[in-house]
Amino acid sequence: MTDTILVIDEGTTSTRAMLFGADGACLGCEQRELAQHYPKPGWVEQDAEEIWASSLACARAMVAAAGGAGAIGAIGITNQRETIVFWSRRTGRALAPAIVWQDRRTADLCAKLKEDGHEPGLQERTGLLLDPYFSASKIAWALEHWPALREAGDDLCVGTVESWLVFRLTGGLHVSDATNASRTALMDIRTGLWDSALIDLFGVPRGALPEIVDCAIEVGLTLEEHFGAAIPIAGMAGDQQAAAIGQACLSDGDTKATYGTGAFILTNTGERMHSSRHRLLSTIAWRIGGRTSYALEGSVFVAGSLIKWLRDELGLIGETAESEKLARSVPDSGGVQLVPALSGLGAPHWAPNARASISGLSFSSGRAHIVRAALEAMANQSHDLMSAFAADGAKWERLKIDGGMSANDWMAQDLADMLDLPVERPLFVETTALGAAMLAGIGCGRFGSLEEAAAMRGAVERFEPSMDEEVRERRLEGWTKAMDAVLRQSPSP
Repeated sequence: MTDTILVIDEGTTSTRAMLFGADGACLGCEQRELAQHYPKPGWVEQDAEEIWASSLACARAMVAAAGGAGAIGAIGITNQRETIVFWSRRTGRALAPAIVWQDRRTADLCAKLKEDGHEPGLQERTGLLLDPYFSASKIAWALEHWPALREAGDDLCVGTVESWLVFRLTGGLHVSDATNASRTALMDIRTGLWDSALIDLFGVPRGALPEIVDCAIEVGLTLEEHFGAAIPIAGMAGDQQAAAIGQACLSDGDTKATYGTGAFILTNTGERMHSSRHRLLSTIAWRIGGRTSYALEGSVFVAGSLIKWLRDELGLIGETAESEKLARSVPDSGGVQLVPALSGLGAPHWAPNARASISGLSFSSGRAHIVRAALEAMANQSHDLMSAFAADGAKWERLKIDGGMSANDWMAQDLADMLDLPVERPLFVETTALGAAMLAGIGCGRFGSLEEAAAMRGAVERFEPSMDEEVRERRLEGWTKAMDAVLRQSPSP
């Protein structure tokens, strides 16, 4: 059996395929950007066929680099969560645009269901809240507004992105792993099954949903036509759960934060579902061998996408890496506060109609102050979440960070300073793909457990807090005022 594992990492803004050795070494990477479409304010869509074509092309490039399909022991898949895809069971072709996790078009529907008293029951069974973020309301909206989906009848398949990729790779296997299924707001995360009452609430056809499977198990073989020979698919997890696994957050209390398109913080809570009283999410961390581990999660919708917006829409920076240089060029943000509610606010506020703000501007404010305020917002939002986690009895002792933004040394130190905690960053920051490789390694029998697979993680760097308490408190005071102003001005759904 070969030890080389191929990972398809299907993100929000790009798709990658990566090769890993059993020691965690990355042996190759192929990446393609993905287009996002914004038909209306608050709407975010992608072309599901582009997702598939890009994933296949990247995977083929890595199979060729490995020397052919025979050199690959297994495939792991990790993906943007909550994004929902609609396709034909018969043809395997997409029937509509994919509705992306950032999409807010169902804010009115979620508000109505909340007014009707459905949120407590939904939270009890799913660990989630009534918010457009999750897949169920997106499915309900699509079925109401896109006639082709209703007309498909029994031919309709609905699934998250890993489900879509597995269907296409295998030629018709319709499955979803437990972590992705737990993000739909249709699954009872205690039983691990689709919940009939929630399916009825959102009007989802039961037959269109996939079978829920474990995260580390051989679910099927790819069609020979894709790579020249069949390769087993043996590991799947949503991107944030995969990152937690890649960061070796395997014990109760271990915490990771991924700063990618959004920012997502997970704290392992072991084999018990921890219900939040402070509007965090309870979610499945992984399910292996039929045993479920849970996590508490705080979701911030805008992180790296804020820097991309500063670059592409405002022209304040020429390239992403310039943000660190600008942040270091000024001693502070000069009183500028940037609340990045470009897609509403996630945890712990859950204000889908909130809008971003830049405040505290004066004639002395320059682009460096605005860019620094954008980077400071990462630690400020993380501090809000740390307070919510602590109030729920999940106090952080250290924070393991990853994702594209974590490569910014200034931001990593700012996190340590503002959270007053040690921050740990692996030398190999692509822990989402690494976590999927670890799961696939277990699924194909290369490793006997997550603890054994954790050796793939490798060395880490540490950032220790060094900020004066008075400086920290003054900055948090300014942030709180700016956030309160945004929340007060948020229109009702």
